Amino acid sequence: MFKKITAGFGGAVALVLVMQAVPYGRAHTNPPVVREPAWNSPETRTLAKRACFDCHSHETVWLWYSRIAPISWLVQYDVDKGRSELNFSAWNGGKKEEQPTKMANEIRKGEMPPLQYTIIHPEARLSETEKETLIQGLTATAGR
Repeated sequence: MFKKITAGFGGAVALVLVMQAVPYGRAHTNPPVVREPAWNSPETRTLAKRACFDCHSHETVWLWYSRIAPISWLVQYDVDKGRSELNFSAWNGGKKEEQPTKMANEIRKGEMPPLQYTIIHPEARLSETEKETLIQGLTATAGR
């Protein structure tokens, strides 16, 4: 029994080590900020930075776990997808994703910020009041 446990543990360690050789999840880049929205208030930007910027801007904070596969793969995927959907650092002002109704619905439904993010980043959890303030601010910002 001990040999099986040892072999299983050794196999798991070997698998994790092999995973580190996969290059995806290591392109931790933060391109320059091209254009931010004309924020309606500093409070809106502060709330967006706290709850959204890690995936929806070029100001991602790459923490230690974002360098270890397979977690790095998930983080990289979330950032790539987030930036492609909505990017506060490359604000266009007219993209469908930047429409206030879509942003408001996702925040109200609890889809943004996502649960897996708020578990690791408790500071991104917004109270109901903060959610409404962010929604109103994003709506005003997107309307500019």
